[in-house]
Amino acid sequence: MSSYINIGNAGFQRARNSEYVDKSGLIAVVNKTLFSEQCFSCVSRCRRFGKSMAAKMLCAYYDHSCDSRSLFADLQIAQDPSFEQHLNKYPVIYLDMTNFVSEKETGIADKIDAALLADISSAYPDVDVEPKERLASYLLRVSEAKQQQFIFIIDEWDAICREYDPDTQEMDVYVDWLRRMFKSGDAVRTFAGVYMTGILPIKKYKTQSALNNFLEYSMVEPRRMAQYFGFTKSEVQALTIKHGLDFDEFEKWYDGYQVGDELSMFNPNSVIQAIDSGRCRSFWASTGAFDTVADYIQMNYEGLKDDIISMLAGGRCKVNPTKFQNDMSVIRSKDDVLTVLIHLGYLSYNWCKDECWIPNREVASEMVNAVETTNWQRVADALQKSERLLQATLNGDSEAVARGIEIAHDENTSIHIG
Repeated sequence: MSSYINIGNAGFQRARNSEYVDKSGLIAVVNKTLFSEQCFSCVSRCRRFGKSMAAKMLCAYYDHSCDSRSLFADLQIAQDPSFEQHLNKYPVIYLDMTNFVSEKETGIADKIDAALLADISSAYPDVDVEPKERLASYLLRVSEAKQQQFIFIIDEWDAICREYDPDTQEMDVYVDWLRRMFKSGDAVRTFAGVYMTGILPIKKYKTQSALNNFLEYSMVEPRRMAQYFGFTKSEVQALTIKHGLDFDEFEKWYDGYQVGDELSMFNPNSVIQAIDSGRCRSFWASTGAFDTVADYIQMNYEGLKDDIISMLAGGRCKVNPTKFQNDMSVIRSKDDVLTVLIHLGYLSYNWCKDECWIPNREVASEMVNAVETTNWQRVADALQKSERLLQATLNGDSEAVARGIEIAHDENTSIHIG
């Protein structure tokens, strides 16, 4: 089996062998974009919200080297008119960027180009690679020779943006590689569709995206993919009934996300882990984002401490997510910090009111831990005293919440001064 082209359906087969919630309707959304001006999609969502699962599902569906009919026959997509039209009809290139960032080497764009070129050319021995030829040029020649366009899927597309020191400029070189691959006039002749997924939307340079031909779906603007970003209320209800568990507990621990017009969205990974363990608790620490959050909130932009306290008490805060450059190394304001926390899943976001809040008990406990590792000693002391307030919020005790907010306000409104 190849490493990057036509990897088959084994990844999705393992998902179907596990506790699987049907999110195959996403395929129908992607199918509508193929061979159109919207065929380039960048879908960003929180850690552990099913990004890689979706990428593997798309590979299994489109890959012409395997027969995936039985994997999808009982799923939602099988009832869609586009199901037969695109099932296992394309050569699929799959790139997991985490495989290229573990060593944090320089020249990563050239390494990606060389690795994919070697692997893909082995699948087309009758189309020779020309001296010093780049991947984009070779793929175009293959597409024209075979009269067949590619599907290109990139998982964790932003791994280099998150892991590399910004001073190395590797991110800029990598984004330039993406631009050469997908923004040229030849790209629409080479690719039937491109699907990138990660945590962050595409980085902005000045006021424009470097890849403005991509249609972006994010935690801030999910468009028509909102219902596929996490588990819906009805899906979690069905799971808890199936396993004889208390839905109300799952709702307190893992609900609270608003994604576009979807008002009740659950963290998928935490729900599945809670079902497996038979009880609700925090699984958030395993996401690896804790230190990052502590660093961000310690930046101490004006009003940030008060906002964190207010949200831990069940309040909501105003946020403007439009100024963020989609680069975790470029944080210039309180709005940038809050926007990063939305993309990481530490905050939920209401696009109508431009408000954010801590979604649930699981995230609230991690936010308290993050605050306690900073130098916000007075804030940490206040939080230690306010456990009853958090419980009152979760229990819906409005009078206790009101009293707690007033006390927290009186004790901490001057913390940000000086």
